[in-house]
Parts: sequence; structure tokens; C-alpha cells
Amino acid sequence: MKAAPLPRTRAAASPRRRVWILAVAALVSIVVVWAYHYPPQHYASPVSNWLPVEPDRELTDDERASRVVFGHMLSTPPVRSRGSKIAFMFLTPGNLPFEKLWEKFFEGHEGRYTIYVHASREKPEHVSRLFIGRDIHSDKVQWGQISMVDAERRLLANALQDIDNQHFVLLSDSCVPLHNFDYVYDYLMGTNLSFIDSFYDPGPHGNFRYSQNMLPEVRESDFRKGSQWFSVKRQHALMTIVDSLYYTKFKLYCKPGMEGGRNCYADEHYMPTLFNMMDPNGIANWSVTHVDWSEGKWHPKAYRAQDVTYGLLKNITSIDMSHHVTSDIKKVVTQNPCLWNGVKKPCYLFARKFYPESMNNLINMCTFGRTLDLLTNWWI
Repeated sequence: MKAAPLPRTRAAASPRRRVWILAVAALVSIVVVWAYHYPPQHYASPVSNWLPVEPDRELTDDERASRVVFGHMLSTPPVRSRGSKIAFMFLTPGNLPFEKLWEKFFEGHEGRYTIYVHASREKPEHVSRLFIGRDIHSDKVQWGQISMVDAERRLLANALQDIDNQHFVLLSDSCVPLHNFDYVYDYLMGTNLSFIDSFYDPGPHGNFRYSQNMLPEVRESDFRKGSQWFSVKRQHALMTIVDSLYYTKFKLYCKPGMEGGRNCYADEHYMPTLFNMMDPNGIANWSVTHVDWSEGKWHPKAYRAQDVTYGLLKNITSIDMSHHVTSDIKKVVTQNPCLWNGVKKPCYLFARKFYPESMNNLINMCTFGRTLDLLTNWWI
């Protein structure tokens, strides 16, 4: 019989090795303490990143309370799970003429989206089963009035009741999707940005609308303009519905027929200004909904059936630069790449305004053979 080997005993560490270990530990401790007390100039504490930049004056009590609440909301990490959904919020006067098109868009993706409909004039007659039972309590909406912002907040409040809703898209009755559902889902859920359009316009359709009555909380240098059609993450949706201070400023001092012949439209300024002030690094500064203002009219270009071609959709989906023009005499043009997690990508997921008569063309273009193969950036 072989004798079992005796267990090996660990040799005691030599005095020189113990001294070396203690020296390394001391050096690490010194480096950590030094870095804590003397951080690099470019370093910002993660906590400070969550807090809005304070103005160079004493804050009012309401401002300080708002900033504390907003800071806590921004510091709450997003909840990501297999059940995470996108809330599609439709703001419409009545019927939704593109329900069948949207049904095709949503088909096969149950559990990854929710639908909410705010109809401000009449109860819609739904032609798609996906929209039946999705109407929320709605009030009258007047163009250019604060009631438009009220409707947006009402949609957000309803959608936020579902804890799985992590992104919130505002759409109109004339909006259509430009890509398939998977592309849209990955685009919105794959980044920590909200897509809120916000830019500085010194002209008559921008900062000329500002009222000094918004002081001290909202300065003219804070005032911004942007598209109404936003897409926001959950933290920003919560901030929008709990805000009272800044909302009241716009309710009272941003409306048509103000002093000096100024016409201010809250839906174009409230959210762009709020998030420019509270979380400028958390927004993309462009909207993912394409709107064509090139005709220079009060309303954007609207597409008839004959306008809906492969070329039109290809042109819209190939745009990868955000475009802003000031309304003053200088007409300053600003273009910036649409960066998604640092990568340049197409800017738009949706588009408006399409006439109801164009639905058949859109359905056909996402259904039949050769056209579908050609639309490599659209619907596939």
C-alpha cells in the first residue's frame, strides 16, 4: 500500500515580501484619496451630472424644490427588462385615418408596445382592433393654446401608469412610420436620450415671443424653440407631468395675442425650454418625426396620394443631418449630424403630414415584392 501524501504547508511570507505588499497598499490608498480630493479638471461627479446647472443668482423656493425633484428623477436609473415597451400616443381631433397602416406596423410585436389615443373633438371610430379600447379621457384642444400641452401631459400621465412603458412617442393623426417596428424599437430603446427638438432662434418666430414676465425662473437666454412631436424616455416623461413652476410660466405668458403683437405657442416652446434648462445633455436636439417646412407657410407641407413615391420616402429616410433655420432676416442655417450613441444615423422614424388618400399607396409600398426589396431603409 502506498502512503497518502502529506498536505503541503504554505511557506511563511518573507519579511521583504510583507513590506512590499504594505507599500503597494499604502500607495493605492494615497492615489485614491488624492483623486477624491483633487479630481481632474474635466471630471464631473455622476451626481452633479443629474442636477441642473444653477443660475448665478439665489434660487426661489419653488425653483429649488423643482430642481431637487428633477435631480432625483434624473438619478433614477431606467428599468430595462424583456417587458419594456414603447408607448405610442396619438393626439388627434377624431378618427385616425392610418390605423390599418399602423396595424401592419405593430403586427407580431404584441407585448412590446402600448397605444393611447387622445381625441379632442369627437370620439373616433376605430377600424383596427389594436386601437379599440385605447381612447383616454380627452378635453378640447385649441391650436396654439396651452390646451395642446395639457393634452400631451394627459397622454403621458396615462401612459406612465404602465411601469413597463419606458419610452413615449407623440404622434398625430397624419403621422406614418418610416421603418419597421424592430428598427424603431431598437433605435429608441437603445439609447438614453430623449428626442426633443430644441434650438435658439433670435427671430420673430423664436425669442421675439419671449416675455419678461417669465423672469426670474426663465431667462430669455434659456428660451428655446422646437418641434411639438417628441419622443422621450421615462424620466423626462415624469418630469413633464410633475412640473408646475415652468408650466405655469408658459400657461400665463406664452399664448397668442400677447403684448407687442407677439404670438407665442406653448407647444413649440415649453418642452424645448424646460429640457434645455434642466437636462440639456439628455436630449438629442432633433425630433424623430420628419416635418417639411420648406414652403415657408404657417403649416408644413402635406402629401397627397400622388406625392407618395419610393423617391419621397427614400429621400426622407436618408436624411442624417438635423436642420434648423432662424426666423430673423439673417436666416442662419445650422446643420448637425444625427448622432445615435456617437454613430451617425438617419434622423427620422416617422413623418407627417400625409392626407388620408395616401394610405393605399403606403400600404402597397410596404406589401408588394419589388418595391419592398428596394426600400432597404424603409419598413425592413
